Amino acid sequence: MQSGRQPDFRFMPDAGIVLSDILTELPAMMDSQILIQLVTMPMPFGKYKGTLLCNLPVSYLEWFERKGFPEGRLGMLLHTAYEIKLNGLEYLLEPIRKNHRP
Repeated sequence: MQSGRQPDFRFMPDAGIVLSDILTELPAMMDSQILIQLVTMPMPFGKYKGTLLCNLPVSYLEWFERKGFPEGRLGMLLHTAYEIKLNGLEYLLEPIRKNHRP
């Protein structure tokens, strides 16, 4: 894939989707501030108040998935954390954790 161009993720029966291509393009596609907030922002309320969003247990994020994420930026961040954990992509946050201490 060429940089500067968004990948086409539509399924192509003859070519398929190559996971390594998606992961290579992912950092350029995501707003870096979202990832920084995931590793620096504490949960502002509830059972896990004070826990960094990236450290919330997947069971708590699954509860939000079932009941509904809050509106606004917090809901988007929680949904992003859920998707990262669901897809086993936590390792993408490690370099960001090292560079951005809360």
